[in-house]
Amino acid sequence: MALTRLTLRDFRNHAATRLDATATFNVLTGENGAGKTNVLEAISLLAPGRGLRRAQVAEMAAAHGQGGFAIAAELEGGALALSTATTPDSPNRRSVRINGAEGPTNRLAEWLAMTWLTPAMDRLFAEGAGARRRFLDRLVLAEQPGHARLATRYETALRERNRLLADPAEPDPVWLDALERQLAEAGAAMALARRTLVQRLDTAIAAEPEGPFARPLLAYAGDTPDRADALAALLREGRRRDRAAGRTLTGPHRDDLAVTMAAKNASAAQCSTGEQKAMLISIVLAHAGLGDTDRPRLLLLDEIAAHLDPLRRAALYDRLAASGAQVWMTGTEPAPFVDLPAPAAFWQVVDGRVERG
Repeated sequence: MALTRLTLRDFRNHAATRLDATATFNVLTGENGAGKTNVLEAISLLAPGRGLRRAQVAEMAAAHGQGGFAIAAELEGGALALSTATTPDSPNRRSVRINGAEGPTNRLAEWLAMTWLTPAMDRLFAEGAGARRRFLDRLVLAEQPGHARLATRYETALRERNRLLADPAEPDPVWLDALERQLAEAGAAMALARRTLVQRLDTAIAAEPEGPFARPLLAYAGDTPDRADALAALLREGRRRDRAAGRTLTGPHRDDLAVTMAAKNASAAQCSTGEQKAMLISIVLAHAGLGDTDRPRLLLLDEIAAHLDPLRRAALYDRLAASGAQVWMTGTEPAPFVDLPAPAAFWQVVDGRVERG
């Protein structure tokens, strides 16, 4: 079991919410705007990053509160406590505590393997590459907790290199060398981790029997080398070009996840919204089935059952039950969830209040 207790204080429209006695499947139902997705967002903040909405931290504190919010969770029946909070004095700074000791946000990845799907992701394959990179990095992070630290190191060095490149004065080549070594070490490791996971997922999906969800073919679309020395050489060779552009044009921040629908041999971007959603579900299910992490695995699925027919819902629930993950789902009514194949806990959400169903 992953989360066994969750409490929210002054988070979004939840003044004081507590969920106990969680199960393998946890279903939150209620009208639109009741606060169901807010609970999933709160859980997503128990992982590194900006959460499933990618909102600014200061936006999350309840308007009716005194400023600041708190989210706390117990895992494995109280064996581990995780929390994150802001204060009125520091509304843009999110602190993290693990068993009461303050630590960096990236350390949250060491305790939970978390992924999610939201309706906003339905057009993931038709929009810019940035969203697909974030999606892929989230999948990698669920397998490799150190990926968050690599990404932070890379982004910090990338910002500094771009600042130097955009400066009218000629950059110090010694300082550029040092920055590029940092970029290359973190960037090559990121590219290798992404490429390896994409290959594993593609192999896992290909091995699955034909099912009700569209089968995607996956590839890592990018030229970033997997070796730090090779990437450092490319960065050095590209200085003049990058200086003219005012930004770095080589590295994992330029790579992409390429998805093709197998049955049509068509790029995911050319497929219907329904086909794109089906392929996205296939990827997330394949990832959940990898099962090679020793951390509790959480899946947050916002409104995932709303547009699935009974056959696809049954297939989805069977695959989720077999994954070993703790699953949190939302919907406007309980009916689509009555056939869950594993122990389930139901909650009704009304205006930021949660009652056991």
